[in-house]
Amino acid sequence: MWQDLLQRAQSTLNDLAKAFPFAPPWFLSVVLLVSVTVFAWILHAAILSVLRRLLRGRRPYLRSVLESTRNPARLALLLIALAIALPSAPIGSDTESVIARVLILGTICLLGWIALVAVHIGANLYLLRFRVDVEDNLLARKHLTQIRVLLRVLDTVIVLITLGFALMTFDAVRQYGVSLFASAGVAGVVFGLAAQPVLSNLIAGVQLALTQPIRLEDAVTVQNEYGWIEEINATYVVVRLWDLRRLILPLTFFIQQPFYNWTREAARTIGSVVLYLDYAAPIDVVRKKAIELVEQTKQDNPTVVNVQVTNTSRDAIEVRVLVNSNSTNTTSNVCADLREKLIAFLNQEHPEALPRRRNEIVGEPGPQKTEQPGMLPPRAS
Repeated sequence: MWQDLLQRAQSTLNDLAKAFPFAPPWFLSVVLLVSVTVFAWILHAAILSVLRRLLRGRRPYLRSVLESTRNPARLALLLIALAIALPSAPIGSDTESVIARVLILGTICLLGWIALVAVHIGANLYLLRFRVDVEDNLLARKHLTQIRVLLRVLDTVIVLITLGFALMTFDAVRQYGVSLFASAGVAGVVFGLAAQPVLSNLIAGVQLALTQPIRLEDAVTVQNEYGWIEEINATYVVVRLWDLRRLILPLTFFIQQPFYNWTREAARTIGSVVLYLDYAAPIDVVRKKAIELVEQTKQDNPTVVNVQVTNTSRDAIEVRVLVNSNSTNTTSNVCADLREKLIAFLNQEHPEALPRRRNEIVGEPGPQKTEQPGMLPPRAS
């Protein structure tokens, strides 16, 4: 069937070339190749229009697949049309060999492009089963991180393989590559040293995808900076800091250097509010007020884990309030809001709970206590 179709197409093109015997060969060749190119584009547009109408209003995933394969399909039809028309074009052997070489390169690039699109379509189809916009999204972030990191590694490998096959079509490049790999010593060593950072980052990316010390949107502390994992690329990681800066780190950093991951085991996180109060501060009142303020918050159901005196010094005590919520953003916001409201509450209702520093002055008739400038006056006994 396909052979008959090809023979009919070539016979039609031969008749078209014979219809203009007065035109020069190069003109007939240009007209012939441009005609089949336009025909391929029109045929692709017609097929695409029909498929869009069939999928309109239903099967959104198939529509996305159709849009992602639109350009490779257009290139495939173009290469097929040119390959069919080339034998019928009245051109010289040298020009024909050049065009045939271009078609071979286009076919290799098309195969690499199809491989990239197929990998991405398969990854998106796999990720449809997971949702990141839910409270407990630990499993979804785990699979999303694995797929995205492996996708970038596969993209790099496919591009390198495609480029290698494309270069091997040239005899000069192929002979140079054979002689380079056959030569002993310096060239191979230099190439290996130059490629070491790239290869190490690719290997680190595979390790991150498999072991997953970090995932997308994990809350981490890296180099004394608190933030969230925003992107994991083929060679580097982007950390979104709390003040909207971006910290760029190589993949190997998360394999070789220590860092804190606050959401390693669960999406819920614990935040802390530390207050420095006077020894006479009513801890029970602070505890009840903290629970009341957190219960009034309408963000992801935060809860107070505990309120404890965690440290003491000569001048003050350290009170720590631990807050738990479903996401790191909510925890950070609730802690900031709770800290502000507790300070306002203590200033208004219990000013005696605020820290003060006193110095003892020994003199006649006895020791006296005086306040430091800028501090609250001592309480009356």
